[in-house]
Amino acid sequence: MVGVSANAARPSNFVATYLLSSSADFQVYFVNPMVEEILGQPCYASLAELPEVPDMVNVFRRSEDLPEVAEEAVAIGSQSFWAQLGLWNVEAATTAINAGMDVVMDRCLKIEHARFHGGLHLAGFDTGVIDSRIRS
Repeated sequence: MVGVSANAARPSNFVATYLLSSSADFQVYFVNPMVEEILGQPCYASLAELPEVPDMVNVFRRSEDLPEVAEEAVAIGSQSFWAQLGLWNVEAATTAINAGMDVVMDRCLKIEHARFHGGLHLAGFDTGVIDSRIRS
């Protein structure tokens, strides 16, 4: 996660907490050069400093920062570039796509993960109802 915040009120921290508590078998790395540790996990100054190449680079930075992060993701050989809700940048998408990466923008990783793994009810959604009709 690039741009994760140590502030528990920030969306990136909420998503980080969710991913760390998930039962899925994946490793989460934090990239934030401003802090040494978040949620008990070490923070790295850049993607290049990670101990391994992540399958996905999930970004919580401003849209104008995405091209630089995309270039760094390409340079380390990551497979996917994911920009969170509200984030979109054509230059970053083009860079990642031209390098053969999968690209997702303007989507929340936590919401999508929860949707596919039955966790939306934790956010107050009744995932058993798939239409707007009142059940009798």
